[in-house]
Amino acid sequence: MPAFIHHIATQVPACAYSQAEARERVKTWSADPKTKRLIHAIYGRSGIETRHSVSSDFKPGAVTELFHVTEEGAFISPNTGARNACYARESRRLAVELARQTLNEAPGFTARDVTHIVFASCTGFANPGPDYHIIRELGLREEVQRYTLGFMGCYAAFPALRMAAQFCAADAGAVVLVICLELCSLHMQINDQPDSILANSVFADGAAAALVSAREPQDGQPALCLSGFESALVASSEQDMAWEIGNEGFNIVLSSYVPDIIGANIHALIGGVLGRRDLSFEDIQEWAVHPGGRAILDKVQTSLALKPDALDAARGVLRDYGNMSSATILFVLKRLLEDPSKRGLTCAMAFGPGLTIETALLDILR
Repeated sequence: MPAFIHHIATQVPACAYSQAEARERVKTWSADPKTKRLIHAIYGRSGIETRHSVSSDFKPGAVTELFHVTEEGAFISPNTGARNACYARESRRLAVELARQTLNEAPGFTARDVTHIVFASCTGFANPGPDYHIIRELGLREEVQRYTLGFMGCYAAFPALRMAAQFCAADAGAVVLVICLELCSLHMQINDQPDSILANSVFADGAAAALVSAREPQDGQPALCLSGFESALVASSEQDMAWEIGNEGFNIVLSSYVPDIIGANIHALIGGVLGRRDLSFEDIQEWAVHPGGRAILDKVQTSLALKPDALDAARGVLRDYGNMSSATILFVLKRLLEDPSKRGLTCAMAFGPGLTIETALLDILR
């Protein structure tokens, strides 16, 4: 029994800032001229124009709420508790609004239809969490089953969608609300390490939701049929991407070698995924790639010998929003779903700690 994504909705915090604004703000938090030049260079080649945050601290001249400086100009890093308190408050608000939007927009579904909520996030913790508040504030049935996928990183949308598809296979009446919500900007680390500066230059805040069920899509309504999932681990790359809890926020390990590692392995990995389903690269009509950064997209495009416009949706999301961790791939799929020229078998992929590569095959139906 196939499962379908009937609708994808997205939301970002109200505070938007250009990459140039963020770059100049972060430069003021460093006293070292060499680090300032490095920040300028890394931000400038990110492929990002705009990002969003639950904090206005990144806009030049803003009254800071979280990231403070002393009268002498020294940067004061907020502790993990302060950052997580902001996550608990803002994730609740954003998740409830996103769920409301999703249920208002999804054709043929109401709040009372939802049987499961799968909530994925790696940028904070709260209990009761956003899934609980969605039920309370939107009037969902109290017996709705709730599941949280925590701390998986940028690829978490795929395990969440896989879980939703399994619920639908077990129960034809299941209606699953999948939410990926990340407030990455809360964990900015200010130091002179190039990998940290690289992470600061790409990560942003955002949330996306997908409504999944085994119901046949309504006539005239585009949908995505979930055709299969697969996971892979890249050998000897554990040290190049990791995510851990520190005393001053969550610490990311993001080596500048990650694009090269992905580029060296992605053709064989995707070829194996397709081969096990008796498919070839020529059978794929559309590509949905997590835009972890411009260099990652460039490496995937080159390694898979994709057409020049094959990753336009991913590059557009990167340009307009940055890397919102697990939510980002749903932004990409939404763009494909809303483009009437896009149809047919789609290969989607995302990358995360480990180094883990998650893939999904989906059919765009119109």
